[in-house]
Amino acid sequence: DGIIRAMETDVRGEVINLGNPDERSVKDIAQLIQHMTGSRSSIVTQDLPVDDPTRRQPDISKARTLLGWEPKVGLDEGLKKTIEYFRRAG
Repeated sequence: DGIIRAMETDVRGEVINLGNPDERSVKDIAQLIQHMTGSRSSIVTQDLPVDDPTRRQPDISKARTLLGWEPKVGLDEGLKKTIEYFRRAG
């Protein structure tokens, strides 16, 4: 919905973050996916690239203001739907 709203707006030249401001680490998300799927895969960590962001919390204020958009699906629900999709797609 956010992408379509951004495409249909007259706003040009603006960077508009679409995401969920509920900050989680990549490791937290990987562990959540393991739990939700019952996976026994190991999580491998590596050093971060020098230019990797230290915060993973998008500022969606422009999306709210310019597009009237904010996320409607939480991480758990979105992952559940994604996991179900890939299980069906086999």
